[in-house]
Amino acid sequence: MRILSLALRRLAASLPSLLLILCGLFLLLQFAPGDTVDALVAEMGGADAAVVGQLRQFYGLDASTTVQLGRYLWRLVHLDLGYSAIYGKPVATVILERLPVTLLLMGCAQVLAAVCGIALGVAAAHRVDRWPDTLVSMLGLVFYATPSFWFGLMGIVVFAIHLGWLPPGGYQDVAAGYTGLARLADIAWHLVLPTVTLALIYLAIYLRIMRASMLEVLTLDFVRSARAKGLSEYAVLVRHVLRNALLPLLTLAGLQFGTMLGGSVVIESVFALPGLGRLAYDSVVQRDLNTLLGIVFISALLVITINFIVDMLYALLDPRILHERKA
Repeated sequence: MRILSLALRRLAASLPSLLLILCGLFLLLQFAPGDTVDALVAEMGGADAAVVGQLRQFYGLDASTTVQLGRYLWRLVHLDLGYSAIYGKPVATVILERLPVTLLLMGCAQVLAAVCGIALGVAAAHRVDRWPDTLVSMLGLVFYATPSFWFGLMGIVVFAIHLGWLPPGGYQDVAAGYTGLARLADIAWHLVLPTVTLALIYLAIYLRIMRASMLEVLTLDFVRSARAKGLSEYAVLVRHVLRNALLPLLTLAGLQFGTMLGGSVVIESVFALPGLGRLAYDSVVQRDLNTLLGIVFISALLVITINFIVDMLYALLDPRILHERKA
């Protein structure tokens, strides 16, 4: 019941945030020059004023900003994200076609960054002020300070062009016509470079946080008590230190999900992946406001969902949170 109460409070607090995000972005887009009709007219090579007026009326762009916002929010209540004039299909369909690519890329990058970051952070804290700690800290600084697009471009040059080990881009080899497990293996092979490139900067963040958290927990009284009882160093690290040291990392991982979603725009552009980030970039360039708002809506839902899951995991790892809430 305590978990359920905490979950309901978190969900209730997320709804105003989602509404503010959507309203704020909608109003900001109104100040940007041009709209969907301008993009369509540019693609057609021009049109007279009568045609432009009819298009604006058809897409509802002739109404005031308040009316347009009200219509958009009313459509959202009915789970209608609108129609994409550029792609010629409902926005929900366009997003669902691209969303799996982004989720797969981000999921793989998050798992890789978290696992390697935890392992390297534990290794650095266990050998603090020795050569493993110095090496890990130096690698973390390099990964954090280097732009991700540079890693991506260098990865393409080295591993795709010179060595020929990995494909330079794309999501899969469409011409090969793979099916079943062969298709899954082909997709995984194409995602190796994008996943590693996206994960490196977050790996650097996680290992630094994990190292600092481990060093802090190692100085606490219960760790000295565990060692005084005769427990092995492995048991102390895994059973006592690691669980408590994971709490700051878990919180940071949830917060970094939104940042990773933004970073996927660059990675998907570098590796020509048909994902949500690339779709957002194309929507901005083509002034497809409905698609852009739909992407923001889905992205906000994803970030809220991930942070909700993190809050629940945090409460499970640290039962004191539930007791404090009850008090």
